[in-house]
Amino acid sequence: MRWRWRRPRTWTRWRRRLPRTCLLPLLPLLLLGCVTALPAGGVAATVPAQETTRDDDVGAMARARQWQLSLLRLPEAWRTSRGEGVLVAVLDTGVRAHPDLGGVVVQGPDLTGAARTGGMWGHHGTAMASLIAGRGHGPGLGVIGVAPAARVLSVRVTLESADPRRELLRSGGRHALARGIRYAVDHGADVISMSLGGGSGAWEGAAAEEEAVQYAIARGVVLVASSGNDGDTTNRKTFPAAYPGVIAVGAVDSRLRPARFSNRRDYLSVVAPGTGIVTASAFGDYVVGDGTSSAAAMVAGIAALIRSAHPDLSPFQVRRAIERGTRQRPPGGYDSSYGHGVANAVLALREAGRLAVTPPLPGGGSGAAGAAPPPRAHFGDGPPAEPPASRMAVVVGMVLLAAGMSARVVGRQRRRCRDLT
Repeated sequence: MRWRWRRPRTWTRWRRRLPRTCLLPLLPLLLLGCVTALPAGGVAATVPAQETTRDDDVGAMARARQWQLSLLRLPEAWRTSRGEGVLVAVLDTGVRAHPDLGGVVVQGPDLTGAARTGGMWGHHGTAMASLIAGRGHGPGLGVIGVAPAARVLSVRVTLESADPRRELLRSGGRHALARGIRYAVDHGADVISMSLGGGSGAWEGAAAEEEAVQYAIARGVVLVASSGNDGDTTNRKTFPAAYPGVIAVGAVDSRLRPARFSNRRDYLSVVAPGTGIVTASAFGDYVVGDGTSSAAAMVAGIAALIRSAHPDLSPFQVRRAIERGTRQRPPGGYDSSYGHGVANAVLALREAGRLAVTPPLPGGGSGAAGAAPPPRAHFGDGPPAEPPASRMAVVVGMVLLAAGMSARVVGRQRRRCRDLT
């Protein structure tokens, strides 16, 4: 029997029961630890960090279960970039201390207006931070993120799904997400990761949030958001993923099939691993869960790798590099359940390198990091480029030459006609 919980708007669906294929490798976890219900409405295998030998066993198990490392080709990508010098803002439920996040997190403000009571905070945010910039806690131990040399700016903008105050906060219209985006931009964030949905504008979006998104893009900040987890039911249009300029990310399983819960919408950019994902927990151990939240965090990590290697690329160029650098592209190059394909760190870095040496294009398609995106939803290809001045001069010269030759021919014909009369 599978427990069914209300979809958490932080977009991680924690699994109540692990699949049979996962039980054998997780047996040591289950024997050593206990099963703990999370506020997000799910369950994960956890192990108390009490003895060094047990910590090492659990840390090694957590690393071994990170199947996304090889799929995203991260060991190869790290030869080019590990996210050095990049600050990723995690707009979430807050990030708490964990051995795998030592020295990584910069604590920002709490914009929710709700007190951090007991353990009812930081579960989802800690998990997402570990997928972006986790460093493990020893050789081959613990969760390692996509950009392990990046830093995380934690900004609390939402409450855990199980927190009874969540609905009151959302209905209060505090615009915590919009304020969080602006805070992150003003405090040096290069990438903003938003593994959440709903926000102040619920399912219709909000003007304050959209303005904040455009504020970030105009200042060269890359924004990434999860597409949502009700693809198998209502498949609602979800914000902030649906705002123009935000990289919306869906989830695939280990066989690269679109996850059943992943939202299918025409603003989907790419997909990434989102099932059976091991993350750090707010209690210092590890959890296993499903959701487009995890997929978005990984793509935010890829964006951090790109910004580290090519800091002058614009948000539009970073998005284009991620979309072009995909594998398993769908027929025709795009569809609403798969986006442009499965994100791949090596291929995205390769495309970013090509874009970095491409001459600037009109309309913000290339150039400085602060360049505005083309005036089409979700960065489109923009309007046709105007011919360069040098080409225009050649065209004008050819037109004048053709006109002169035509006049000469007409003059000869007239003289010939006069000679015949």
